[in-house]
Amino acid sequence: LVSGTDGVGTKLKLAFEWNMHDTVGIDLVAMSVNDVLVQGAEPLFFLDYFACGKLDVDTAAAVVGGIAKGCELSGCALIGGETAEMPGMYPAGEYDLAGFAVGAVEKSKILTGADVKPGDVVLGLASHGVHSNGFSLVRKCIERAGASFPILLDEKPFRQALMEPTRLYVKTVLAALAAHPHQGHGASTSGIKALAHITGGGLLENIPRVLPKGLAAHLRKGSWPQTELFAWLQATAGIDDIEMNRTFNNGIGMVVVIAASEAEACIQTLRDLGETVYEIGIIAP
Repeated sequence: LVSGTDGVGTKLKLAFEWNMHDTVGIDLVAMSVNDVLVQGAEPLFFLDYFACGKLDVDTAAAVVGGIAKGCELSGCALIGGETAEMPGMYPAGEYDLAGFAVGAVEKSKILTGADVKPGDVVLGLASHGVHSNGFSLVRKCIERAGASFPILLDEKPFRQALMEPTRLYVKTVLAALAAHPHQGHGASTSGIKALAHITGGGLLENIPRVLPKGLAAHLRKGSWPQTELFAWLQATAGIDDIEMNRTFNNGIGMVVVIAASEAEACIQTLRDLGETVYEIGIIAP
């Protein structure tokens, strides 16, 4: 059994301000089940914690509805949760969320990244926008933009583009793991060897966590497109590419490390399952 625990962070501030509560529950589930997934595990069940000063039934219903939808989309059971009213602890209309998922994987199939080697290919699965990290900077960008923000970003209304929930990779990546299982040890290995969920710390800090000592992922700039959303955030924040890749997922929400001989087949498998996939780099000393 493996577990993942997370929250939604300061994205909730925008949910309060814009009265958009129906998707943050999906974010909550996704942040936990995607973390369970990177170990090769299938999420089994999820529990949530919803805390507020005074319960607003409509808001709570919208939030929990999002949690239920997130569980449904990831094939995970919502088996319970805790609702806490704490007068004076939270301002009116505000709340906090946390949750955790438990998943299962055969011990022999746990993905540790230990067999990653030079020449393995790095694939990137497209994100649904900002997901749930970097929202302190997002809110600064909105403040800086004032009234001069774009009406549409990537063909979505501005607020919807920013609040788009974290993509759930569970069903598609589990299917890819079944089609391209990690086999062998040491020099003669095949299949998917490691997964990295791109959350806080972005591409620069999350990918190295799944690599053996002495190896690095060399990513090719321009190997995936920059969306209008991330271009607007970068221009408004006035930050360079390194800081963008450390703060945001920058368009890549999940990374797959696979043996070079199976990379093309895995790309096709994931595309057939509905993922947008890019070959973004290679493993090297």
